[in-house]
Amino acid sequence: MNGDQRASAVASEMPPRCRRRRLRLCLALGFLAWSGAAARADWPEFRGPRGDGHAVTPGGAPVAGLPLHWSETNNVKWKTPIPHRGWATPVVMGGQVWLTTATLEGHDFFALGLDAGTGRIRFHEKLFHSDNPEPLGNGASMNCYATPSPVIEPGRVYVHFGSFGTACLDTRSGQTLWKRDDLPCRHYRGASSSPVLFENLLILTFDGANLQYLTALDKQTGRTVWKTDRSVAWNDEHEPGQMAREGDHRKAHGTPLIVTVAGKPLLLSAGAKAAYGYDPRTGRELWKVRYNDYSTAPRPLFDRGLAFFVTGLATKELWAVKTDGRGDITDTGVAWKFNRRVGIYASPLLVDGLLYTAAAENYLTCVNAATGESVWSERIPGKYAASPIYADGRIYLFNQAGVTTVVKPGRAFEVLATNTLADGFMASPAVSGKAFYLRTKTHLYRIEQ
Repeated sequence: MNGDQRASAVASEMPPRCRRRRLRLCLALGFLAWSGAAARADWPEFRGPRGDGHAVTPGGAPVAGLPLHWSETNNVKWKTPIPHRGWATPVVMGGQVWLTTATLEGHDFFALGLDAGTGRIRFHEKLFHSDNPEPLGNGASMNCYATPSPVIEPGRVYVHFGSFGTACLDTRSGQTLWKRDDLPCRHYRGASSSPVLFENLLILTFDGANLQYLTALDKQTGRTVWKTDRSVAWNDEHEPGQMAREGDHRKAHGTPLIVTVAGKPLLLSAGAKAAYGYDPRTGRELWKVRYNDYSTAPRPLFDRGLAFFVTGLATKELWAVKTDGRGDITDTGVAWKFNRRVGIYASPLLVDGLLYTAAAENYLTCVNAATGESVWSERIPGKYAASPIYADGRIYLFNQAGVTTVVKPGRAFEVLATNTLADGFMASPAVSGKAFYLRTKTHLYRIEQ
């Protein structure tokens, strides 16, 4: 008699009441074990559990025990080739890793689910098809057709490809629970904004050349709950209906961040020509601050009443904005501006009152978050699209050539290590337990001591 048979025999001899109690106990213990594992493993969205690039435990403490050194032959638990192309950050929960990918020409769009322990691809689901996808044009050097990162919660993962489609999948079966492919936008060089979960809503951002809006879907059904258009005056028409550079100056690539201000939720969103504060439950615009810039990509940060926005591609400024205003706060709500070697692709990182921004090429800059004063700006190797993370008391920066520079945070610049993998990083990293999940242009790695 094997163990399962013995357990079944013992259970059959129990009185019905005892069997029911045993079943409830087993279910409870099973749920606790699963939820505990999921909590330890959560990297639920772009930039992690808090959306700020910090690897933290469920209690908020920094994650410890992550590797400082790795290579193709050192501290690699597994390495899995990923088909097609995608810059989406992996999300991790419940022993699974999910990411998106798309064919090079943008005809087919997929969600992939991997076993976090082995790297085996368990689900490879084709979700959408496009006969005539808009070409990426000169955006192909930085973008692809699967750049928005998924967002995951227990039992469900949500994937987004801009106007090509949004879908919700059951993480246990891989079954598609709902789809939307009717949300219009001419992305003009590709979609990049990642979805955000808030209460019962999945919030999406569409900042294209022709349309610029945010919308919230019921996460259970995919039904539209609210839609809010950007309200800034574009002032970019040579003549009525003829936009400069085909509407390129109306584009943005940012992902919102939801924070709490005075006990109420606030959605921070950077678009072209302006950054905004919205009520995430209704989509109502609460305030905006205008700037003369476009194609902003970094995710905002928040600390002590200030929101930190990168304005975009042209002026490359980092702004600190007061979050308690109403209406147009351009003249009253900007606490400071900083414009030297600001990262325009990688999101900034905030650690102990210091902001770190990785410039597109060769520099890491440290700024005092309270005052906007430069602390230092030092050379680091490479070009940066992936956003840095803070983990185990260190800052990790991942460049497009596959080199990771590890830096000690603080007022003095100190490099702790450099590590190299065979291909470059466009996707931002994920952390689960004591492991990194690093997506290069061709593979997904689990890096662990």
